Amino acid sequence: MAPSTEQRILRNALGSFATGVTIVTTRDADGADIGRTANSFSSVSLDPPMILWSLARTSSSLGIFQQAEHFAVHILAVEQQGLSNLFAGKSKDRFAGIDIERGVGGVPLLKGCAARFECRTVHQYEGGDHIIFVAEVTDFTHSSSAPLLFHGGGYGRIMRPKAETRSFATRPETLSPNDLTYLISRLFHDLRDTSARERRKIELTDAEYAILTLLGHDDGQSVADLLRLAAQRGAEVDRPICDQMEGSGLIQLSDSATAETHAFLTPKGREKMTMVVAAIKSAEARCLSRLDENERWILLQLLGQVASANDKGWPPAPAGARN
Repeated sequence: MAPSTEQRILRNALGSFATGVTIVTTRDADGADIGRTANSFSSVSLDPPMILWSLARTSSSLGIFQQAEHFAVHILAVEQQGLSNLFAGKSKDRFAGIDIERGVGGVPLLKGCAARFECRTVHQYEGGDHIIFVAEVTDFTHSSSAPLLFHGGGYGRIMRPKAETRSFATRPETLSPNDLTYLISRLFHDLRDTSARERRKIELTDAEYAILTLLGHDDGQSVADLLRLAAQRGAEVDRPICDQMEGSGLIQLSDSATAETHAFLTPKGREKMTMVVAAIKSAEARCLSRLDENERWILLQLLGQVASANDKGWPPAPAGARN
């Protein structure tokens, strides 16, 4: 096996170990700000407080860090993936447009990180194709932000396991809380009830709501498409309902005698939909309130992936994009 192949396999194997992502910053002898993305960071000691990280011998900033008395290690928050990419790239001025603070020795300090350590270099060691820097922590800050993770060559997020999970025995003729359909149905019924109550308050029928919902995803649709899509959702709609909605000012119908009739959402219709959607979003926030921000993000991402993989044309594609 060629050495390059072995190194690639070894790198993939080491990538099985999930790490945080850091940016290490310092200043060169001329006062220029220097920063590099690194995931080779580790705690060494609590008494005295010491950390280590390593930098490749091939790095253009190796000599600067070897001469620097002070540097700072920033453990990135999950929202700072862009910063990680920036400081891992070849940009000459990585700090352009970034709001920073100054630490000991004028070291640039990034804001909004999960944690930040100001350090004084105390040892440097040979480490094969890297130089290992060991430093004393002179000051630090931390926050409740979820950290950005790196695993298997890609970024990720942490999701903490619950203290206790229950497994439910199932019978072939029933669904249980172990089933996605059961869980989604429970949440759907809660949100649907909220929507129904709000619609009753503003005197909006199910059929009218179905049509307004469809128009809310598009800038006008043909009435034929509206009726077809609404029927696919199980709504009982017909052309007279569209005429009634135009009469009440919820929608506007095109009056061209030669072209297919189209329906458009009016300001009144949009206002009604805004009221319903606001109530649904409030109910959704209550449902998600037991999760922290990171868990909510993961849940929505996973549901989005499942929904995309099973896309059946809802919401409807924009005008001109349908086959």
